[in-house]
Parts: sequence; C-alpha cells; structure tokens
Amino acid sequence: MITVHHLNNSRSQRVLWLLEELGLPYEIRRYQRDARTMLAPPELRKIHPLGKSPVITDGDLVIAESGAIMEYLVERYGAGRFVPAAGTPERLRYTYWMHYAEGSAMFPLLLTLIFSQMPKAPMPFFARPLVRGIADKVKKSYVNPQLRLHLDYIESELAKSPFFAGTEFTAADVQMSFPIEAACARGGLDRARPKMWEWLQLMQARPAYKRALEKGGPYELLS
Repeated sequence: MITVHHLNNSRSQRVLWLLEELGLPYEIRRYQRDARTMLAPPELRKIHPLGKSPVITDGDLVIAESGAIMEYLVERYGAGRFVPAAGTPERLRYTYWMHYAEGSAMFPLLLTLIFSQMPKAPMPFFARPLVRGIADKVKKSYVNPQLRLHLDYIESELAKSPFFAGTEFTAADVQMSFPIEAACARGGLDRARPKMWEWLQLMQARPAYKRALEKGGPYELLS
C-alpha cells in the first residue's frame, strides 16, 4: 500500500492528485506545520532525514521530492498513461516541465514569500522601517522582474498547446500545478494572463483534482 506523508498546504497535495488520476489505492498520514514557524514537524524526519514533504512509502521504498515521486508513480503504475511516448518531442517537453517546476519556477515565488514576510518578523521597532525598505527594494529591483519574466514565459508556452507537454494531459501538468497555484496566491497571477488562468481553471475542474482536495484537507494556496 502506498502511504503519502502529507503535510498541510504543501507540494504533497499534487501527489494525492496524481494518485487519484491513476486510480491507485493509498493511505494518508497527516502532518501539520508549526503554526509559528510554518515548518514541518520533526516527526517527518522519522520517514526521511530531511524531514520535508512530500514523501511517499511504497513497501520498503521511501521516495522524496515531487518530481521523483511523480516519475516513480507514472513509471511503476501508469501503464503508459500520463507520460508521452519516449523519443517524441512531447516527451522532451514533458521532461523539461517536470524539472522546470522546481528548478526555475519556484525560485522567484519563494523569494516573493521571503521578502514579503521579512518586515513581519520579530525585531526592534526602529529596525522595521529599514528592513521594510530593503525588502521592498529587492522585490522591486530583482524579485518582481524575475517573477514577471517567468509568468510571461509560461503564458507564451501555454499559447502553443493546451497542456504543458502538448495536446494531452500528463504528469507534467500535475507537477506544474504547485508553482502556478503559488503564483495565483502570492505572485500576481490573474486573468491578465488568460492562458495560465484558463489552464488553472481546467485543472481544478478535473474530478481527480477535486477528490484529492477533499481527501487532503484545507489547502491555503487556493485562498
């Protein structure tokens, strides 16, 4: 039996989604972030040394990292579903987006979160204006331009095909869901980028996505 070690408001939500798309039986072991630090609880280190989510166990196997989990599930249980045929242009795009999601797309989104939270951290009152000024300057000069660059790039790529790997839904769409939902929550993504917006609505309307959301529980990236 596959067990998903599921951290609230995390990348493990898309693992549940892929499992629902595959129609596989699985169980969920739930973990809650620390309300103050928003970090994963130490109990996750009993499953994987880094103590992060997503992690799945399948028999004696322990598999971490979203992309590795996605590839394992599709290769082990997909029977050719949700992955383009080897040697095709679609397969190359599939591989690219599976890596781009965490390798490039999440970086400016993570910086957005960090520099938005910096002025809210505990500090002497006289330091707060200075920290806010530094954070605002970094966001304006570097973070926001990088974020716009990536959002414009993704928008242009979705103008070429309805899904990330081509004309068919694949695990690459599941993998890309987290950065796009993060962009919607805190990166300024809205209807001004219609291809991304339409893609997100299409993904969230999938029955497997809805089942995963019901089973995974509250998901604040959508708020």
